[in-house]
Amino acid sequence: MAHPLGKTPSKIIAVHLNYPSRARERGRVPDRPSYFLKPPSSLSGAGDPIVRPRGCELLGFEGEIALVVGERARRVRPEDGWSHVRWVTAANDAGVYDLRRADRGSNLRSKGADGFTPVGPRLLDARALDPDALRVRTRVNGELVQDDTSDTLLFPFGELIADLSRLVTLEPGDVILTGTPAGASVVSPGDVVEVEVDGCGLTTGPLRNPVEEAGHDLEPWGAMPAADPAERAAAWGDARPPEPLLDARLAEGL
Repeated sequence: MAHPLGKTPSKIIAVHLNYPSRARERGRVPDRPSYFLKPPSSLSGAGDPIVRPRGCELLGFEGEIALVVGERARRVRPEDGWSHVRWVTAANDAGVYDLRRADRGSNLRSKGADGFTPVGPRLLDARALDPDALRVRTRVNGELVQDDTSDTLLFPFGELIADLSRLVTLEPGDVILTGTPAGASVVSPGDVVEVEVDGCGLTTGPLRNPVEEAGHDLEPWGAMPAADPAERAAAWGDARPPEPLLDARLAEGL
């Protein structure tokens, strides 16, 4: 399969919180951006399945605007940051909350599995775009579940480039996932997730990925999936299904 970006990036950098709508869901607003790394091997393209490891129940999706660096960036200023972006595309920052505890802080296994960073399908020329006029939408099985715009960002794109480049050289082809808005939740095998980014009359088209169950058990020589009520609440967000109610007739007999 051809690489979805044409070349393998040296790194994929993801922002934790960047949309006010998502910050409200999480109950905290960061003063400064924070980041984590995803391995380049997590990249996949449109149509590729997102595979949930056996034993996991909390496969989360996060529709995002992805920036692809075109010009090497080292110690650039915020007002110059956008000029180092060559392409914009859609991305899904997928992950399994069941393994988050095992790598608290790094997200390596929970967010870095093969195929957990679908991008595409089209690359939009950043020079033809207004960085403050981009829209990201996510649909699950055709239902709109995320919809937000880049003019609301806590940390604009140029600021992210400048902040990172103070200490980390950004190379051509590097990918920056710029955060997800409210509405990120859990999907299951059989679901289909679509993420689309548009602006200035251009669109990436839908980044469509089916969700599948792994065809093999997770080998036991490492951390195994585990989910508690706190992880379930974090994964499901506002879309968490209601707890089943005890039948009144049964309750009377207790």
